[in-house]
Amino acid sequence: MTPSSLHARIRAGDPEAFREVFREHSPLVYGHAVRYCGDWATAQDCVSLTFLEAWRLREKLRDEGESVRPWLMGIATNVLRNTNRAIRRHRAAMTRLPAVEPAPDFAEELVKRIADADQLAAAQRGLARLRRADREVFTLCVWSGLGYAEAAEALGVPIGTVRSRLSRARTRLRKLAAEELAGVRKEPAASRGQVQGGRIGAARSAEGRNR
Repeated sequence: MTPSSLHARIRAGDPEAFREVFREHSPLVYGHAVRYCGDWATAQDCVSLTFLEAWRLREKLRDEGESVRPWLMGIATNVLRNTNRAIRRHRAAMTRLPAVEPAPDFAEELVKRIADADQLAAAQRGLARLRRADREVFTLCVWSGLGYAEAAEALGVPIGTVRSRLSRARTRLRKLAAEELAGVRKEPAASRGQVQGGRIGAARSAEGRNR
């Protein structure tokens, strides 16, 4: 395939052509972003934002040159500039806030609990009690590893909405999982062949709330 024909397919919105560009150049964009910002998580967000922006600007891709790399890296550079400005503004705002006791990240806490089946089950039941919108954001961003921009694209909502829903979901889920876990530990062990009505009832109750 000649460069000009690839460029034409991208401008026309050919998904397969764009996937080809992503497969070939996303490692380059990611490496550039990591070196630029020094943070792998931010770099991942920047890769997502770069390709989202490239898709949005695909009609501006011209046929000059042998590769899409200059065009793509120009977009990546602008994304990184904007990201750095946002980070600086956030840090400046944080320095004006009174010092508070740091709160643990519930996502990391949840991952550590996976070894305990009861704890994981409690977290899953708590997750079922969340509002659907919050549950979708949590599962995409925390359990499936999507960045804010990817989740926003997947759900068709602004990135700010993803951030606020994820923050709310983490806070709510921490409480719900603790409640579910406390209920499991208080429940007497069932005898052989006995149906654990408490757990089944809780599951059915959660299922009914989410219909």
